[in-house]
Amino acid sequence: MRAVIQRVKEAKVEVNGQVTGRTGTGLLVYLGIGEEDEEKDAELIADKLAGLRIFQDQAGKMNLNIQEVGGQILLVSNFTLYGDCRKGRRPSFDQAGKPELANRLYETLCSLIETKGIDVQKGVFGEYMQVSSINDGPVTFLIDSTKKF
Repeated sequence: MRAVIQRVKEAKVEVNGQVTGRTGTGLLVYLGIGEEDEEKDAELIADKLAGLRIFQDQAGKMNLNIQEVGGQILLVSNFTLYGDCRKGRRPSFDQAGKPELANRLYETLCSLIETKGIDVQKGVFGEYMQVSSINDGPVTFLIDSTKKF
């Protein structure tokens, strides 16, 4: 499971002109699910998202997590995070999880985050989406559940 995490002042996602998710201060998370991913990967990502100390404290240091700043997460599914661009000119998506697996794990991750008391806003799985954001920093991180922490 791969997550691109952006600290934002605000973000929103639209599908067919309708806003499906919106956040103020918080995280915009693009989530890619691989063919080998399992629930334990979702648990690892949920724990990391809840605990990452990437928000500024009074001294301007990244010392606070999303719960401490009362932030939200906008979680957007994005299979292109498993695009392999090493050969040719067209990315290969062979390592991306099939839609049934990916949707199940996407929803599992949303639920796991919510059980931690964090408000989760969502895109619409498998739909064409327009995502807009105002990055804060910019501060952007990549988490890959297959890489040991």
